[in-house]
Order: sequence, then structure tokens, then C-alpha cells
Amino acid sequence: MAGSRELASRYTETMTIDERLEKLTERHEALTQTVELIAAMQLALTRDIQQDSENIRALARIAEIRERRLTGIEGGE
Repeated sequence: MAGSRELASRYTETMTIDERLEKLTERHEALTQTVELIAAMQLALTRDIQQDSENIRALARIAEIRERRLTGIEGGE
């Protein structure tokens, strides 16, 4: 803890209020960009998952139709 207090003390003593505000603004902008990027990635991932789900349902329907045809050909029903 003493090390972090010492670092904070040096940080506030060596920077003016304007410099500290500028640094905080830069960090805020970087975090905002990161959040926007993560949100865009999440949206793309959600779309991909929806498309995959549709494809899986379509394949399941195809498999069911083929199974019925094979059963009919084999004389099952």
C-alpha cells in the first residue's frame, strides 16, 4: 500500500490539473473506443450464431426428409 500511495503522490505532484484532466480524457476516449469495439464484435457474433442456428435447423430438416425416404425405400412404412 505504501508503494501505491507514493506513486499517487508523485503522480499528483508532477502533473498539473490540466495535464491530469487531459490524461483522464485520453483514457476515457480509449475506454469508449474499446467498449464500442466490443459491442460491434458482440453484435457480429450474435448474427453469426443466428445464422449457424438457421443452418443447423435446415440440415436437421434435410436429414429428417432423407430418413423418411430411406425408410420408405427399405419398405419400413
